[in-house]
Amino acid sequence: MQSGELGNWPVSTKITVQWGDLDALNHVNHTVFLTWMETARMIYFEKCRMLELWRPERIGPILAGIKADYKSPVKFPDTVTVETTISRLGNSSFDMEYRIMSEEQGGMLVATGTVFGVMCDYKTGKSTIIPDELRSRIFGVERSVKS
Repeated sequence: MQSGELGNWPVSTKITVQWGDLDALNHVNHTVFLTWMETARMIYFEKCRMLELWRPERIGPILAGIKADYKSPVKFPDTVTVETTISRLGNSSFDMEYRIMSEEQGGMLVATGTVFGVMCDYKTGKSTIIPDELRSRIFGVERSVKS
């Protein structure tokens, strides 16, 4: 793996803030940011076809941890852009980074996050090596243009 192969922010999606996303203090509830990160993560997984291993082999990703840092509150109405990248790829684990920007705040970064994922063999409940074919597809996504 060479420098620049990971961490290129290849996936970007816009999400409209919903009225129901707000909490009693009239800003987006902290848990909604995690859902936004999940949406971007699933787009990434679709692009690298990570879930193709699920049906034949019952192998797939599982979250081992999640971290979010909130920089500025988001209110309604707004649209956020969520970007994601795989920043580290280990033998059986990977890290995904997230950036969330607010259109109403001039594209300002309002939150960042990290997910710590593990490829899991769901038949045994244990971690498993990330297959070489999937690694190649991840590098391909990282080299692609934002979508």
